[in-house]
Amino acid sequence: MERDAALEAVFKPVRPPTTFEETVERLGTAIRLGIIAPGSRLPPERNLAAELGISRSTLRQALTTLVQSGHLTSHRGRTGGTFVVAHPPLAERGAGTLDEEAWAILDYRVAIELGAVALALERAEAHQLNRLDELVERMASADDFEEYRRADIRFHIGIAEAADSPRLVREMTAVQGQMSDLIALIAHPEQVLTRSNAQHRRLTLLLRRGDRQALRLIREHIEGTEHILAGLLPRGG
Repeated sequence: MERDAALEAVFKPVRPPTTFEETVERLGTAIRLGIIAPGSRLPPERNLAAELGISRSTLRQALTTLVQSGHLTSHRGRTGGTFVVAHPPLAERGAGTLDEEAWAILDYRVAIELGAVALALERAEAHQLNRLDELVERMASADDFEEYRRADIRFHIGIAEAADSPRLVREMTAVQGQMSDLIALIAHPEQVLTRSNAQHRRLTLLLRRGDRQALRLIREHIEGTEHILAGLLPRGG
């Protein structure tokens, strides 16, 4: 694959801590914009992981996500490999876009979620944290995305409830509704949901300990969603 400056930028090292999500965004955006041309073959997994500065397991998760979302296809055999599909999804005009209003929703979510976690660290009671654990297990055993998403919404509202702030509960409910509208515009690969719920599980543990690392984790959790949306949705004006 011959590379110009734009393509070289696609394959520069990815920065932690959201290496998986940023890899999805980087490759998804490059595919959608045609920087990685339809039908082209990606570099071998070992080489690509080294170029991006990530583990092969993280790369496999990102590639699997993009296969599940319809951006890539994988073929076995001597002439096999991972290829960009001929017509990547959400590349056509009229599809949902990540526009200024969408970014405003994402910024609003940061403020609400960080505030809720900060207060939950101080005020959460055992029964409220137990409820969060139950919702994590419900997401882990969900049979479809709709079931997962309902538990996901309840989880985040549950954090606001643990913050003991009725106003935050109202605001969290509102922002989760707006997020659902955005999330409905993209595919829901299993790899993304599994990783997201692992963060839910870890967040509940940190809240139970009163560990302020929970604030960093919720920001990483939100940033991960931002990367996935940016990778799978066209940019709007």
